[in-house]
Amino acid sequence: MNRPGAVPTVQIDNEHVRVTEWRFPPGGETGWHRHGMPYVVVPQTTGPLLLETAEGQVSSALRTGISYYRPMGVEHNVINPNSTEFVFVEIELKQA
Repeated sequence: MNRPGAVPTVQIDNEHVRVTEWRFPPGGETGWHRHGMPYVVVPQTTGPLLLETAEGQVSSALRTGISYYRPMGVEHNVINPNSTEFVFVEIELKQA
């Protein structure tokens, strides 16, 4: 399936963290990727996101301002199944 790409905007990138705002148009996706660092996601929108994983598809319900953490190595494609834009901020933690 051909989906529009999510738009990343790097806000901070230093020796400690990389902070990226992700904006997903309706139906938008990140594309398959593997996280090289542990990370925290801070949703700016409430609603579901669809995750394509090696184990299959998973729906994840996010709520504005309710953050979550994931370890390095997570591999997936993140898709916005909503009819409106979806936004979150991703904070990647660089190893000291």
